[in-house]
Amino acid sequence: MIYFDNAATTLIKPDCVIKADEYALKNLSANAGRGSHASAVKAASIVYEARKSVKSLTNCDDVIFTFNCTDALNTVIFGTAKRGGHVVTTVYEHNSTLRPLTELGKRLGVQFTAVTPNNHGIIDPSDIERAIRPNTYLITVNHASNVTGAVAPVAAIGNIAKRHGILYMIDGAQSVGYLDADMREIGCNYLCFSPHKGLHGTQGLGCLCVRGNPPLAPFRFGGTGTASHTLEQPHDIPEGFECGTLPVQSIYSLIAAITHYNKMSLSTKRNLSLCGDTLREELLKIRGIKIYGKYNNLPNIVCFNIDGMNAASVGDILSDEYDTAVRCGLHCAPLGHKVLGTINTGAVRASLSYHNSLSEVEFFVKAIREIAK
Repeated sequence: MIYFDNAATTLIKPDCVIKADEYALKNLSANAGRGSHASAVKAASIVYEARKSVKSLTNCDDVIFTFNCTDALNTVIFGTAKRGGHVVTTVYEHNSTLRPLTELGKRLGVQFTAVTPNNHGIIDPSDIERAIRPNTYLITVNHASNVTGAVAPVAAIGNIAKRHGILYMIDGAQSVGYLDADMREIGCNYLCFSPHKGLHGTQGLGCLCVRGNPPLAPFRFGGTGTASHTLEQPHDIPEGFECGTLPVQSIYSLIAAITHYNKMSLSTKRNLSLCGDTLREELLKIRGIKIYGKYNNLPNIVCFNIDGMNAASVGDILSDEYDTAVRCGLHCAPLGHKVLGTINTGAVRASLSYHNSLSEVEFFVKAIREIAK
């Protein structure tokens, strides 16, 4: 099978990640932070080392382990909410941001403004600034669109957030592992991502990286292994935000994933760019193909449609006749598809990662050429 659905989750994992996951399941299954016996202490030390790895990768101060990126985003959105407040975001956001904001509107009267991209398909920082109101308390931006791969000018937006004294969150689901995610350079307070995408880690884990000492209140409640004498949820980061049992095997494999990423050769990274650029260039040569997003995109995401065909039909043909996996539909980003004009048809997203090859790209282009005919 040719797997071009890496923006959803990477299928191929490095051997070191697989071995780490298997080792942890066999040897590190104790509950970290919930006991003083040797196994629990060993598990806790693994969690500690993983936090250090994430801190090194993102230049953050604290790391909260969550269920996934959606959970991390929800933790910030609900944990910073202000009754009657206002949030600035973009139409490129995933429903993991848009739906919590919509729910806050029902619960607390929170309003949000979704900034649209400019003529080049890029979010203009000046539009972000113009959307700020006196009651704006949070700016949340998708570092890279999961639909088109459009990369936001996150550092410029960070300067705006700092100038206005507004909290700033980055959804790094598509960027971490492909783009620099230095929180100091970006100027954000919160960065959310899942290791199972660009870092080629395992599923079942998300990371909420925190820099500075921004406000954050728990929105999930339960056992933390700390302050067990009180019925009140502790607000300490990270313990107060990690209720229940942590997935130690996924956390241990995260260390391996980050180590693998840091050791990745420049040639491997260049090969991904070459494959992505080639895919885009060759698809543009096919009559009847429309590609969405032209400027400042991640090289590994190519979003397109074939004239006269529903995206789901294209995906079915690719799967059934060419044994090729892509993502079709609205990609959980309805506002983005409204802007693209694909809310009724959806779109085909081919997303590559480091294991893909030029020969796979050539096969895929041939398949699309045949389907388009």
